[in-house]
Amino acid sequence: MKATPLAIPEVLLLEPKVFGDERGFFFESYNRRALARLAGVDGDFVQDNHSRSARNVLRGLHYQIRQPQGKLVRAVAGEVFDVAVDVRRGSPTYGCWVGEVLSAANKRQMWIPVGFAHGFLVLSETAEFLYKTTDYWAPEHERAVAWNDPAIGIRWPLAGEPVLSGKDRAAPVLAEAEVFEA
Repeated sequence: MKATPLAIPEVLLLEPKVFGDERGFFFESYNRRALARLAGVDGDFVQDNHSRSARNVLRGLHYQIRQPQGKLVRAVAGEVFDVAVDVRRGSPTYGCWVGEVLSAANKRQMWIPVGFAHGFLVLSETAEFLYKTTDYWAPEHERAVAWNDPAIGIRWPLAGEPVLSGKDRAAPVLAEAEVFEA
């Protein structure tokens, strides 16, 4: 596995070593020792989530204010534009974002640490998205930031309007959201 820090160095792009031949391919999608050695990530994952979404569905930007979750994310079918936003007030990268295309074809993953809001936009006809979390989902502690907050300025590769949940449509801008203190 190769671990590459992104523009916000705590967020990592992970690229597995893929072994392929005429039968197909094989790769380790998770190895606790390798992730700890290469990326300094040695948390216990307690929950796996799997979503399926159609083109232009935008999920996020979500985080939990208590029971915060680190997330190891990947697309296992289709393609998404995956985004992490630093929501740690006082951090030198507060309000900054990074984004990468994750797909079944490129097999890339992203590590999104605690203190970051997370979201993704489906670029393909459909996409299936998996993520491992370091704490359990706690709906009472979940918060969201507006996907289109101009102060953050995410450049979503979107033609037209995204398909959003009611919760995501009503999410506040970062300046009005409850966030972490760094």
